[in-house]
Amino acid sequence: MEFVSSQQKNIMFAILDSFLMLFNSYLFIFLFLPIVLTIFYSLKNKNLSICWLIGASFFFYAWWNYIYLFLLIFSLLLNYYITVILTNIKKRYRKIILSAGIILNLSILGYFKYCNFFIKNINSIFDDINLHEQSIILPLAISFYTFQKIAYLIDTYKFDRMQWTL
Repeated sequence: MEFVSSQQKNIMFAILDSFLMLFNSYLFIFLFLPIVLTIFYSLKNKNLSICWLIGASFFFYAWWNYIYLFLLIFSLLLNYYITVILTNIKKRYRKIILSAGIILNLSILGYFKYCNFFIKNINSIFDDINLHEQSIILPLAISFYTFQKIAYLIDTYKFDRMQWTL
């Protein structure tokens, strides 16, 4: 027995869609973007303007799913500290730290993208093992920001110093 009609479902999905903030949504174009740009251009301090854009970007990311904002911030801080270590460690250990940073980044990406793939394959190969699939939602743009952070680590390794600041 169905408690909600298909027409009611369509109305509910239309209401939910109106709160989605995609780059082509009215919410983004007519509310979020004008507010962000107005405040950005009204700030006279360059560092404050950049901090405002970072905060607005975090807000935009959290609008989709705020739980994954913690993953993004953790990952950013982790990579920042790896670059601090890379710039302050003896030359002979730098490649090990770089490799560890790349492995950590790829491990986070691999967990979210391939966890259920491996669980399904292990379950199909071994009949006596019955691992339960995880209900993992792939974080927004995780591949993009993971490879951006890896590129940042490699640039820091190559140039032997951090060149990028606020």
